[in-house]
Amino acid sequence: MDNKLNDIRRKISFLRGEMLRYEDTIRKQVNRDEDCSQSSRQLMAMRVVMLGLIAERNRLGGEERLLNVDERLKVDVRAVGRGALGRHER
Repeated sequence: MDNKLNDIRRKISFLRGEMLRYEDTIRKQVNRDEDCSQSSRQLMAMRVVMLGLIAERNRLGGEERLLNVDERLKVDVRAVGRGALGRHER
């Protein structure tokens, strides 16, 4: 089951990257006053696939809790044992 869950996470990650590229393409097409309907339809189809992958991931027990802004700000992302700004303490 872990392999299937990891495979789904990998697909989600890849699909997120593809979606970002399509969003960038759509922005460029809009800025050039070009028709972006085909790209928009493809992006919407990707969103449907994404929802299916997320549902499958959650069904397998891989649900990930999203932190709100306050919780994200409280998370300490510095490495353990490092001083301020990465300087070594003496």
